[in-house]
Amino acid sequence: MIRKSFNEGWTVAPKKTLYAVLAGGAPSRPVRLPHDGMRDLDRDPASPSGSRSGYFPSAHLAYEKTFDVPAEWRDKTVAVEFEGVYRDAMVYVNGDFTAQRPNGYSPFSLTLDPFLRFGQRNVIRVELRAHDDSRWYTGAGIYRNTWLGVADPVHIPFGGVQVRTSDIERDLAVAAVHVEVANPLRHAVTVRVHSEIRDAAGRSTSRSSIPLTVLPGEPAIARLRHYVTHPQLWDVDEPSLYSVQAVVTDENGAQLDEAAATFGFRTVQVDPVNGLRLNGRTVKLRGGCVHHDHGPLGAAAIDRAEYRRAEILKAAGFNAVRSGHNTISPAFLDACDRVGLLVMDEFADVWTESKTSHDAALTFPEWWERDIEAMIRKDFNHPSVIMYSIGNEILEVGRPLGSAWGRRIADKVRSLDSSRLVTNAVNGLLAATDLLLGTSPTDEPFDINVILSKDGVSAFGASELVTRRTEETHSQADVCGINYSEARYSLDAQLFPERILVGSETFPGALDVLWELVEKHPQVIGDFAWTAWDHLGEAGVGRPVYADDADQPTGLVSPYPWLLSGAGTIDITGRRRPISYWRETVWGLRTEPYIAVHRPQFHGRQVRLTAWSWDDALESWNWAVAPGSPIVVDVYSDADEVELHLNERLLGKASVGAVRSCIARFETAYEPGTLTAVAYRDGLEVGRASLRSGQGDLRLVASIDRDRIAADGTDLAYVEIAIADESGTVANEVEALVSLRVDGAAELVGFASARPDNTEPFGSDAHTTYEGRVLAILRPTRPGRILLTAEADDLPSTSVSVTAVAEG
Repeated sequence: MIRKSFNEGWTVAPKKTLYAVLAGGAPSRPVRLPHDGMRDLDRDPASPSGSRSGYFPSAHLAYEKTFDVPAEWRDKTVAVEFEGVYRDAMVYVNGDFTAQRPNGYSPFSLTLDPFLRFGQRNVIRVELRAHDDSRWYTGAGIYRNTWLGVADPVHIPFGGVQVRTSDIERDLAVAAVHVEVANPLRHAVTVRVHSEIRDAAGRSTSRSSIPLTVLPGEPAIARLRHYVTHPQLWDVDEPSLYSVQAVVTDENGAQLDEAAATFGFRTVQVDPVNGLRLNGRTVKLRGGCVHHDHGPLGAAAIDRAEYRRAEILKAAGFNAVRSGHNTISPAFLDACDRVGLLVMDEFADVWTESKTSHDAALTFPEWWERDIEAMIRKDFNHPSVIMYSIGNEILEVGRPLGSAWGRRIADKVRSLDSSRLVTNAVNGLLAATDLLLGTSPTDEPFDINVILSKDGVSAFGASELVTRRTEETHSQADVCGINYSEARYSLDAQLFPERILVGSETFPGALDVLWELVEKHPQVIGDFAWTAWDHLGEAGVGRPVYADDADQPTGLVSPYPWLLSGAGTIDITGRRRPISYWRETVWGLRTEPYIAVHRPQFHGRQVRLTAWSWDDALESWNWAVAPGSPIVVDVYSDADEVELHLNERLLGKASVGAVRSCIARFETAYEPGTLTAVAYRDGLEVGRASLRSGQGDLRLVASIDRDRIAADGTDLAYVEIAIADESGTVANEVEALVSLRVDGAAELVGFASARPDNTEPFGSDAHTTYEGRVLAILRPTRPGRILLTAEADDLPSTSVSVTAVAEG
């Protein structure tokens, strides 16, 4: 079925009761999809989800779209596909109930034919709600792409083309193209199904066609076998993609329908000797977990936002991502295919036991099979997807009947896609929740205060009790997902030498210890830090807490107005934080030293870091403190030792690793000027880096990611605005309210800083800088020139332009 975007022309309004509508109506406003209707709601300290959602409120929204249905469509099949509606979607066409989907992350499609009024205007309405249903910010809305398809009754349904690759050799590979054909007519039809494979350059590499008889009401699958010579393999370094075009014709050769798909040739193998092999080459997964929100955009999964995130993650040294808690968007999978990121796509955060009051456990027993089918259908052709995670820290996995659920889910996945690995992200501590709650009649009690320490969680995860309780669950997986229990790596090498392990969720600042274990044990195939990208909700879990802070957290719960997790190695605007450069150094990907300076205004104050925190430091030598103030300077390096120079004066030399792996630490005094770190290995200089203080007048500086963008609804322009001097040194301690004006063919769809406890809304046209910076996001409304002007009190204004171009 040929898809056309169905993203334009929608409105959204708070869902009102009939009586409220009669009393005064419900105001609506126009929106373009993908859209998050929760992002612009007022945050509330009394929100039922509290810090878990970043203090965003519950939402009950109604989206509507009016569209023309030509009379000639009466003899067609008309369908709509939603890639994601959060949550408990109810769909109505012309006022009549049409479909529902409880899971907010599952794509679903529906045939509109019985509900349409042909030759008239029609109305589709989608109602949804979100209320205390997750441990993170979810958003609420039609937040992923929507598609309309119109085809002859005999047609290829959405997702009806799947490509199975096999027998991949240097000179030849097999691509079995499976084309599903639906027939809603009252009689059988015989059609001919054609398929053609093209390489990345658009050259045809293989063609095939076969006849197919399709019975009424019974979809049939045409299986066309292609042989591709000298296949270009998809790999993280060279992500080569192929496309397939499928066409259905009638007995006279007239075209009935067509559909296309993208795929790649690659092999994935695991064993305890070689670990994970991609195309025969052992690869260790340098992974990070990601949430589905996009910070300033909320949960809206606009194509460019997904691609930009994949680009930045890859540039920061990641070669793999795990979709924390839920299945990933098709747009992000497309981006991972193109950029070269390996994907662990996660199915669910709960099965049958709830973690919050109104979460997905309420509908899981009835809907889980359909949700699995939707995930596999979505992922099947993406070469980036190498592994399915069937759950994250599922509470049932430590009990026999919970393990039985795991077996059902794993078997269902394998029945639909036997080509990919299956894992389950198991937290050994949560596998003993009945012990935590004191409801276990068999196991011995334990000291919870000891276990909840950073080292205690890992040690408990390697205990005999957890070993026994999780053995059946781990036996169901091809790869055993280990959350926060690296103590299992060496243990399982002895107890279960056949096991393949992956650190499915780990503390980001522990990478030096973790990566040594990953490289030591071939059966440990990689590490996924929590998290690679900062996110909304789970507010403050990664914040450094100073003893005299006025807003002390309770456990890991930070009070309002905390908004962000603070655990990401990349912040919500897409800037790499210092920990990102340290991790890149530990991975062995970076030789240039990186200078991270602890904030001098907090020097000497007692600080408590959570297990997800990193040092409160910045890449800056531009501080509003008096000369001579004490200051701590860290230099991240893989060298033996580092010299630190200030204004060409040697301050000292420090060994790398004395305080922490890949770090040389200096205690010195602040003095404006130029700070230079020089790294040495075996007495020879291997790299240097410098920071300088600001000089002269400050101004606003704007930079845009590209000067031409597409005006097709899928693209965005990202504009970074900083307060800096003439040489570009950012005044990271200067806060200024920046106001924006957008002229021309675009709208401002997001404006934010990376401040973790911000109260300024993302939908505003004014925002205060944090660490000297803000980020603006523009979305084209039509082809043409776009001009953004930024202003702030006592600073010269600045402008930047971009051109939005039509397709083709």
